[in-house]
Amino acid sequence: MKIKSTLAVLSAAVALGVGANAHAGATLDAVKNNGFVQCGISDGLPGFSYADAKGQYKGIDVDICRAVAAALFGDASKVKYSPLTAKERFTALQSGEVDMLSRNTTWTSSRDAAMGLNFTGVTYYDGQGFLVNKELGVKSAKELDGATVCIQAGTTTELNLSDYFRANGMNYTPITYDTSDESAKSLESGRCDVLTSDQSQLYAQRIKLANPEQYIVLPEVISKEPLGPAVRQGDEEWFDIVRWTLFAMLNAEELGINSSNVEEMAKTTKNPDVARLLGAEGEYGKDLNLPKDWAVQIIKQVGNYGEVFARNVGADSDLKIERGLNALWKDGGLQYAPPVR
Repeated sequence: MKIKSTLAVLSAAVALGVGANAHAGATLDAVKNNGFVQCGISDGLPGFSYADAKGQYKGIDVDICRAVAAALFGDASKVKYSPLTAKERFTALQSGEVDMLSRNTTWTSSRDAAMGLNFTGVTYYDGQGFLVNKELGVKSAKELDGATVCIQAGTTTELNLSDYFRANGMNYTPITYDTSDESAKSLESGRCDVLTSDQSQLYAQRIKLANPEQYIVLPEVISKEPLGPAVRQGDEEWFDIVRWTLFAMLNAEELGINSSNVEEMAKTTKNPDVARLLGAEGEYGKDLNLPKDWAVQIIKQVGNYGEVFARNVGADSDLKIERGLNALWKDGGLQYAPPVR
């Protein structure tokens, strides 16, 4: 009986292994067959993913989608976008409605382990904060006892808020909305005293208000919110492509490669690290099931990480957010990528 039981277990394991191998590559194959990347983004967050006056999607999260398309197809425009609310985003990815989620989403243990998702990296290190009208007369989150707080449903902010107020012996009244725009309008109308969300989102929402200067982001940061793309579990080829797309952009910035000089550097570089990244040496694109010039196409068409940050949320944008934790590791930040070799 023990022998039969053991054989049964081994047979089941083999069957599961075959099933897993058969599934591997399914997303990549589907994306190639479709000729575009179906990317889940937010329903409108300046700096991260939003449609401009011409209906063109822009933002850090959008640029990650474009970079994946550039790596895979040599054409950053081969992306279709699915705007999703916070409540819709995970179901859309799990069901296969989108190929990847690039939607200011926090990487947590439950999302990574219990929801069938894999986070591929951190595109923006963030933390939860508070936005208030100056007329409220507070300068610290610890002065918010008894406040009415606007929150977006389906986000990590709800638990963080509860934990913070409980830890500081304060009470609050939550008002929950489905979209970030609804919660911001509620703050503007005076229905709530404070809006809480990731600090990046607070800055993005503030510039959309009628009188942005009337509102301040309080100094407290009450959580860790590492934001990044996610894909479905079970497809390592697709996971690697999305992950190394971000790593290529980070390595490019560190090596001084940008959208203006990338083609010249690919032809003339004497630096082995640059040569490997740009396909002038080795077969590293082949390892990822990508063309030899995959990184060149990303950098030429989308830019390195610093360029993407600056134009969307940094010095060249309306948000003017400092690099801070999102600076490269050599500049005192947390952004660090493994090498291509």
